[in-house]
Amino acid sequence: MTLAGAAAQAACDSPLQGEGQVSAILDARTLRLDDGREVRLSGIEVPKSAEIAGTAWLREHALRQKITLRGIDDAPDRYGRQHAFALLDGSEMTLQSALVGEGHAIVSASPRDRTCTAELREAESRAEGSRLGVWSQPAFVQEATATAGILKYIGRFALVEGTILSVRQAGATVYLNFDRRRIQGFAVTVSRRMMASFAAAGMTPATLQGKRVRVRGWISQHGGPRMEARLPSQIEFVSDTRTAAAGGK
Repeated sequence: MTLAGAAAQAACDSPLQGEGQVSAILDARTLRLDDGREVRLSGIEVPKSAEIAGTAWLREHALRQKITLRGIDDAPDRYGRQHAFALLDGSEMTLQSALVGEGHAIVSASPRDRTCTAELREAESRAEGSRLGVWSQPAFVQEATATAGILKYIGRFALVEGTILSVRQAGATVYLNFDRRRIQGFAVTVSRRMMASFAAAGMTPATLQGKRVRVRGWISQHGGPRMEARLPSQIEFVSDTRTAAAGGK
């Protein structure tokens, strides 16, 4: 995929946050501009296996290029980096979308700049369908019942797919259980106070139980592997068509 040849939409319409010229590529999602600012590309995560390819792609396409920054907030993070979506001068597609479309990055679970995420989701779907980059790797999406495999991702961002066997509440937490072993098996946790936003997206205990879903987020461990879902966008219903296609790979 090239920036000029991709079917890009001007979907990222967050407020302008400045512009500059890229003077250095620090890693697969961090740029340094000629005025000294460091820009962290919002809305994506770069799997460890894609770091080298993602960095090389940015060096080839973005180094010494002028970019426009869009984002809801230009305040630096604790490392002094500005989080933003970046567009090359004259392009309507973000660098993030291009990286995702090449399979060098995946869509994150971040709530930042939601107006820009539709473009990223479409790019991810195309990359997965074409088995580009990370999508060509066997078992890139972890199976929810493969507990040992998920535990290898503790402290890392991962995609996990499986069937929600039960939905239960314990105190202020709702557990989406993917294993009959509730303590040792994989589960997604949702704060009870966040359930209203999930219900508004059509995700209630009744609509979730028994459904096959793909979830994305950071893996932790509490007995078995856990993932906290703060946004409905972290949970995606898996269609029968995609399940069948995956089984045929």
